[in-house]
Amino acid sequence: MNTKITARKFKARESLKDFVKNEVKTLNKYHDNILDVDIVLSYQNSRDSVKIAEITVHIPGRTFFATQKSDDFEKSVSATVEKLIKQLKTLKSKRTTRGK
Repeated sequence: MNTKITARKFKARESLKDFVKNEVKTLNKYHDNILDVDIVLSYQNSRDSVKIAEITVHIPGRTFFATQKSDDFEKSVSATVEKLIKQLKTLKSKRTTRGK
């Protein structure tokens, strides 16, 4: 699994990058054949500092995308990974029910 992290409008700390990589590694439990994961972290400059995490997961024949906004990058990434886990579980259950 190739992981690419992009930080828009700021420079990501190494600890944040490590956190993101560890969170994304959990997706391997739900699908064995993940090719690429693209993570985009952005900072919306407004009164409330809104942090946005966008994650795109590429598997053979499919692409999954999720995004989340919150006041903290860790919260945004965790919520986005949870959304992707739900999508991957749905794919797995569709394959299982069609195979019967």
